[in-house]
Amino acid sequence: MSENGPRSASPITALTEGLSIAVDALRANKLRSSLTILGVAVGVSVVVAISALITGIRSSVMEAFQSQGPNNFLVTRFDFTAARVVQEGNNRPPWWNKPQLTPREAQRISQLPGIEAALYTFGFQENFDFEGHRVQGVNAQGTAAGWPRYTQGDFIAGRDFTPGEVLQNRALVVLSASLADSLFGQRDPIGQRVRVASPWRGTMEEFTVIGVFEPAPNIFSSVASQFAVFPYTAAIRRLRESDWQAQITVVPDDSVTMADAQDEVIAALRSMRGLGPRQENNFALIASAQILNLFNRLTGVFFLVILLLASAGLLVGGVGVIGIMLISVTERTREIGVRKAVGATRREILWQFLVEASVLTAIGAAGGMVAGAILSAGVAHWTPLPARIPIWSVGAALAMAVLTGMLFGLLPAYRASRLEPVAALRHE
Repeated sequence: MSENGPRSASPITALTEGLSIAVDALRANKLRSSLTILGVAVGVSVVVAISALITGIRSSVMEAFQSQGPNNFLVTRFDFTAARVVQEGNNRPPWWNKPQLTPREAQRISQLPGIEAALYTFGFQENFDFEGHRVQGVNAQGTAAGWPRYTQGDFIAGRDFTPGEVLQNRALVVLSASLADSLFGQRDPIGQRVRVASPWRGTMEEFTVIGVFEPAPNIFSSVASQFAVFPYTAAIRRLRESDWQAQITVVPDDSVTMADAQDEVIAALRSMRGLGPRQENNFALIASAQILNLFNRLTGVFFLVILLLASAGLLVGGVGVIGIMLISVTERTREIGVRKAVGATRREILWQFLVEASVLTAIGAAGGMVAGAILSAGVAHWTPLPARIPIWSVGAALAMAVLTGMLFGLLPAYRASRLEPVAALRHE
């Protein structure tokens, strides 16, 4: 024994002894311990599962962009990745008066030496009807010929429309496999004529089905499985759809860098629009990386919100830790007095109860990670989403759980360490 009191045990001895006592205490109070562990496990499992889902979504989106060409970029009226919502009376947004893109500009871009293709495209919605089989609100697209080369999937029947058919304003349409099944069932859709009606413009026209396209499985295929593709000329002239927000998908040649291709496109469009050297571009070029950055920002905010909600689960578990540890201190007051009487220091008593609280939350974290892994595996197996648990989420979940145990176990541990040996030994 030192001059200042009992000598503290070594850290390893204190940790080993604390773990042994903690395990014995958990066995003696199985029901209370199980409920506390369950609260922590729920919070951790949510953190792990959401991390796996967001990682899977992000990898799917990146694969989709990579498959369509990492150097591809869009020409749009304005840069929607940098757009901000500003309320200034009834004023229109700054890009409102910018000129819309035209098929002529897309054709000029496609003729540039460093460009492989430039697809003029815009979206809208239509209602489809075939002999009483009606499908409403179908996502449709007016585009140029050649779009299948830059879209994941394959034709399971028929073909795409040709550039000549686009110029001739032919009433042709390519249906997705899901839409064709809804309209025709087991019948061969190729050559059939379907009625296409605009829900907003009051137009109705018959179109001949020339192809059925099966998109590659991805996270969006189940949500947007029914779609149709029209020649953009037919969409404008026959269905009277607006190309006000049309955009041009630019595919650079393999031998040209994206930066050089963008310079060519900017020079061509500025020349066609008669912009002077001091005038800013009245159009925007958006690369795939910019869209991915926007997606990362959106998913980052979403994950932060989910993480805060999951923290509520850990908070519930932490409250349970406080409750069970306070009860444990009360029940074991005499034991604490005996330990102090034989030489245990306040630090050792404090450490003992902190270790016990941490063991509770660590077991809950382990169970939560197992549950999160099972959920992630189920999502990866039953959906196109390749959900997988990132390594950082495992470390974060464990750190959060142990920190929860330490913080919420501090009050009971401090209370136990402050007990006087004589008063504790008299406790019954």
